[in-house]
Amino acid sequence: MQKPASPEAPVVPVTGATGYIGGRLVPVLEAAGVRLRCLARRPAALASRVSQTTEVVEGDLLDPASLDRALAGIDVAYYRVHSMGAHGDYRETDRIAARNFGQAARRAGVRRVAYLGGLATGDEAFSKHRESRIETGQVLRESGVPVVEFRASVVIASGSLSFELIPALVERLPVMVCPRWVSPLAQPISIDDVLAYLAAALHLPDGESRTFEIGGADRASYGDVPVYARVGRELIAGLKTQ
Repeated sequence: MQKPASPEAPVVPVTGATGYIGGRLVPVLEAAGVRLRCLARRPAALASRVSQTTEVVEGDLLDPASLDRALAGIDVAYYRVHSMGAHGDYRETDRIAARNFGQAARRAGVRRVAYLGGLATGDEAFSKHRESRIETGQVLRESGVPVVEFRASVVIASGSLSFELIPALVERLPVMVCPRWVSPLAQPISIDDVLAYLAAALHLPDGESRTFEIGGADRASYGDVPVYARVGRELIAGLKTQ
């Protein structure tokens, strides 16, 4: 049952609500009675997917003026955007978007930004995508607004790109030469745990930027992810038959 949002409660903006993690985070926060303001370039495409208590406003991370309007009067904001699927240099696009958001948050007096990035451990050779996610957190912090950054590895959830990619390859190509990036160890974490961490960011005491590495307890190579996928799908199938 959804907890009713108090009219006096502060509004919390969420970027990336049309993406996988953001789309799962919104109903969790709605159920907790959080007043949300989702930013979308095409608000009409998102409005039907959120609660009536959630405000959907037009906002583009590449348009600073739209961010000033969206972040006015905000205390805590969620940043959950990556441009990997975009055309051109997605890493530069991510830098510009994060810089625009951080500067707009500073102008608006936002006291905290919560961000989900990629896990960084030791001297591991990061992929370009993971490097970009880590860099995004750095750019957000450069704004001067405190950033609570959660760094996750593979998210175990049906529909998650990092979870579905390798099982899909294995099912279609049972024999293949594996790229080097399947060898480093990952720390898979469930989507429910990721969402719990993100929701908890609202209740942290004010302070400086903090980084939490939230990899799961088990360590497995990306080549082992299909095992997780098979077991997870078997569990889901079993629940559906009960």
